Amino acid sequence: MIVPKTPLAIIPDVDDSKILFPSARGGTLSSDSVQYLVTKYAAVARKNCPSLLQKRVSPHVLRHTVAMELLQAGIDRALIALWLGHESVETTQIYLDADLALKEKVLAKTTPIKSKRRFYRPDDELLGFLKNL
Repeated sequence: MIVPKTPLAIIPDVDDSKILFPSARGGTLSSDSVQYLVTKYAAVARKNCPSLLQKRVSPHVLRHTVAMELLQAGIDRALIALWLGHESVETTQIYLDADLALKEKVLAKTTPIKSKRRFYRPDDELLGFLKNL
């Protein structure tokens, strides 16, 4: 009798050698297992890194952080979308918009107290040029 080395060996189109974090039985981790492990090790990390006490650590936050790091490293949005499993690049755009909104909030807090907030006002020549594009 031949016994498969993992339960995934009997599922077609799944190569168990490509599983990054296998379960105890050699298969893929369930989403609950991933959440458990992230929660467990975030608690351990918080003991050595007190700044984590004020931060939310979840699989989604880790996924988002990796995607943003890839983007800031110059990786194409289409490749990031594929890596995240998004059906379209537009879904990935949501992350980019959220990141820009966060940056705007941070920049708003850095406005010097004694200065007036100024907004750029393009002149008529620039507006005319842009309208003719």
